[in-house]
This record gives sequence, C-alpha cells and structure tokens, in this order.
Amino acid sequence: MYDVGGSGDWIFTGAPVFIGIIFVIILIMIIVNLFSGLSQWEKNEKSPRLSVPAMVKVKRTNTIRNGHSYGQNNNLHSQSSSTTYYITFEFESGDRSEFHISGKKFGILAEGDVGTLTFQGTRYIDFTRNNC
Repeated sequence: MYDVGGSGDWIFTGAPVFIGIIFVIILIMIIVNLFSGLSQWEKNEKSPRLSVPAMVKVKRTNTIRNGHSYGQNNNLHSQSSSTTYYITFEFESGDRSEFHISGKKFGILAEGDVGTLTFQGTRYIDFTRNNC
C-alpha cells in the first residue's frame, strides 16, 4: 500500500539541511561583502587626497530593476529600480580611473570636459572644470 518511512522521507530530512546550507552561504556572502566594504573604506581613508588635471572620458550607468509583481488582470504593481552612476577620467599620463558618483554630479559633467579631479583612493570627491 503506502511506503511509510520509506524513500519519501528524504524530502523531510534533506530540505531543512538544504535550506540551512543556503542560509549559511548567504550569511557568509553578506559578511565577506561587509568586510570588503570596510577594508576599501579604510584604504581610502589612508590614501592621500589628490587634485590632478583630468578629462571626463566616459560616462555610464548601471540600472537594476526589481520588485515586479503582477496582480489581478496581470496589472504590474510596485516596480522599483536603482541607478548607479560612473564616470571614467583620463589623466595627462593616459591612465584612466573610474569613479562611482552621484546622479546630480553625473548630470552636470559631460564627456570631454577638462578640469581638476579631486579624489582619495577610489573615492570621488570633486571635479572642477577649467574656464576656457
């Protein structure tokens, strides 16, 4: 008739173990990201603040959309997105560095702008255009 205590039990014993492993992996990833972020912050704090001639070379964005849900009649509900802004600066030596910046600064700067870039490690501080 029914297989009591047979081959179907692995679902009830294996599922909690699988869920536990996934939870531990996610927890480890969060901790690693936290320490990586703190390490980068500390490295930036110890770096000198530099102001050097530079040119805005490339502007780019990274947009992440999430929170899609469909309700009654397949109407889309609560959609959210976040955009991250990046600018690549080229120095007189030909070297380039990319910095994460605010959307407000992103909108003000244009590719080809020449001026003085102020930064500390990987942290963008300011860019002042040259008056031509």
